[in-house]
Amino acid sequence: MLKLSPRLHFLRFPIGHCYLWHDADGLTLVDSGVPGSAPAIAEAISAIGYHPTHLRRLVLTHFHDDHIGSAAEIAGWGEVQVYAHRAEAPVIRGEQVGPAAVLADWEVELQRSIGFEAPTPEPCRVDHEVGDGDVLDFGGGAQAVAVPGHTPGSLAVYLPEWRVLFTGDTIARAPDGRVMLGVFNVDREEAAASLRKQAELDVDIACFGHGEPLTENTSAILRSVARRV
Repeated sequence: MLKLSPRLHFLRFPIGHCYLWHDADGLTLVDSGVPGSAPAIAEAISAIGYHPTHLRRLVLTHFHDDHIGSAAEIAGWGEVQVYAHRAEAPVIRGEQVGPAAVLADWEVELQRSIGFEAPTPEPCRVDHEVGDGDVLDFGGGAQAVAVPGHTPGSLAVYLPEWRVLFTGDTIARAPDGRVMLGVFNVDREEAAASLRKQAELDVDIACFGHGEPLTENTSAILRSVARRV
């Protein structure tokens, strides 16, 4: 776990990172990792002086297993409200099957090399179905940003007061530090447009679902990437 700011912690996992945000009324968790991640998340919460029952919100950026994997368990910790884009909610609840990514040849090889297999996540309730521009009750007025392309209802969350952006998998960071368009998209061109949309925001900290967070020259780097996609 890495402290990115007094209010923000990065929970690093082999696949599918999570983030904890602190407010006076409790904690907000962005994404939940693969199935089986809940004990590690609970341990991280305890390590910063809280209890899992202090979690007030769980924001799910999209329906992929490495982001909703432990959502059902975490949603049962206490007074946890679950947020997701309205287009993702039926998949998260187990009512529909989400569309598969359209892979380029090199992505097929990348997917094979990752070899990711995990149990199927348990369906999870969604208490708040949100859309573009909705304001969420944390972080001084977090803004929901619809960023389709990775999945139809991918959701980014922007905290204007703190200049923090949670991108889900719409933007990623490679092991060499390079910031890039996220991979395994249902619509690459739509995903690229969503990256450009996020690059218009003023951001000091960008929190990715895959790769290390970006904490220096963040807006400039995102805009540079946006010009190339």
